[in-house]
Amino acid sequence: MLRVLDLTGLDGPYRDHLPRGSFDVEAAVHVVHPIVAGVAQRGEAALREYSERFDRVVPESLRVPAADLARAAEELDPELAAAFAEAIRRRRQVAEELERDAAPAPTILADGARVGLRNIPVDRVGLYVPGGLAPLASSVIMNVVPAQVAGVRSIAVASPPQREFGGLPHPNILALCHLLGVEEVFAVGGAQAIAMFAHGVPGLCEPVSLITGPGNIYVVAAKRLVRGLVGIDSEAGPTEIAIIADDSATPAYVAADLISQAEHDPLAASVLITDSVSLAEAVQQELQRQVPATKHVERITTALTGQQSAVVLVRDVDQAVAVADAYAAEHLEIQTVNAEAVANRIRNAGAIFVGDHSPVSLGDYSAGSTHVLPTAGCACHSSGLTVRSFIKTVHVIGYTADALLAIADGVERFALAEDLPGHAQAITVRRPR
Repeated sequence: MLRVLDLTGLDGPYRDHLPRGSFDVEAAVHVVHPIVAGVAQRGEAALREYSERFDRVVPESLRVPAADLARAAEELDPELAAAFAEAIRRRRQVAEELERDAAPAPTILADGARVGLRNIPVDRVGLYVPGGLAPLASSVIMNVVPAQVAGVRSIAVASPPQREFGGLPHPNILALCHLLGVEEVFAVGGAQAIAMFAHGVPGLCEPVSLITGPGNIYVVAAKRLVRGLVGIDSEAGPTEIAIIADDSATPAYVAADLISQAEHDPLAASVLITDSVSLAEAVQQELQRQVPATKHVERITTALTGQQSAVVLVRDVDQAVAVADAYAAEHLEIQTVNAEAVANRIRNAGAIFVGDHSPVSLGDYSAGSTHVLPTAGCACHSSGLTVRSFIKTVHVIGYTADALLAIADGVERFALAEDLPGHAQAITVRRPR
């Protein structure tokens, strides 16, 4: 089912030889530009027009009423509510204990000369939760919890209206918003939701400073358009998994994990990196057995047989690590002997799942880690969404008169060397007369 790429005879660089799907954001930008401009110019009227055009339903109220949020929480299946609560607890604990750095003590550079650092949360954020092929209620937790732990004072959530729920977002999304105490929830989806957050809509939604959350290519294109006006987390593409596995791996586990990502989207990427031909063959057999038994057979088959998915054959674990670093997967599983040691050698991955019993599905929901991660090779330079994504760092400089005087000559010379005498004068004017 998966095509096979044999890299055993290649010594690098590997990047151009690895499977990768096409994701043309620039082409989508031309499509969403009039949508973003329409929301900026016409506000709520444009939102209602685009809701009718793209979602085939116009909510009675674009901002979801508090009563609907509460009702969604009350009507949750008790076992599902317990699963939501545990996922929230674990994500919050990791955010509080691992991600939220206390401001360090100021650095004392000389007597009377100090530079400190303040961590200041963003004032207001807009969090997008997809509702297309799958209503990703888990994204509510992954966006809201770190924003709350960071100390963001104003949080708004947007998710597409659903015809089957009377123009409201999916009830699980509403329930999680209520459980997390988020009261500003909008039944607005797609590029128009991004435009609403960035430009604001009078009487409906105040503009935000930062937009986070995954979405389809049109959401990504809209985020590119408004970047600079507001901050964004990333331009995330279709989801992807890479698995480094040797002959110690269990083929059924590997196949199931490849399928789990393919289930997201026909463009999702599933890549197996292995030095074992026998494992590769066993995984292919498992795919042939497991895929027909899944609910979304067509979507999964399209993803697994697409150009973005493959079995990559390598010589050994050393080459597997090098190939994985070149691929820089959103999710990277290690199913090998000494998996922890192999994981410690990885430099480029959005998240690393170590061992046979740490599947990506665990991270999607209740591992406590984030599932908003860099895609399309961006893990070589970007990180997943954490508390720090919602925090600005600000230097705080405090010098006494004596401390300034002690370094004044050097600062003045530096300024004059750059032909900026006004800079030098700002020091000179403070010298004793």
